[in-house]
Amino acid sequence: MENQENLPHYNDADISKAARCVKAMSHPLRLKILCVLGNKALSVQDIVDEVGTTQSNISQHLAILREKDILGYKKEANRVYYFIDDPRMLQLIRMMRDLFCSI
Repeated sequence: MENQENLPHYNDADISKAARCVKAMSHPLRLKILCVLGNKALSVQDIVDEVGTTQSNISQHLAILREKDILGYKKEANRVYYFIDDPRMLQLIRMMRDLFCSI
């Protein structure tokens, strides 16, 4: 049995963020959106075209992912582009894509 001194120490804020992210990613459409985004920034219409559902549906799920601090966005003219905003999330999504997303 390991000595308590050898166990890693965790930051509660990081654990809370990880839990929020994993919960948000647990919805199939949100996971698909994240797989499509990967390491690039896409407009809502680009995401709709890739995922194949309505703009309204995509917008609702993008709002959830933004609320959970998974996505960032930037506005250019009349378009909004979404991207994965946390390098740790990007690494997690890369692993998820490699394991589960055949894009």
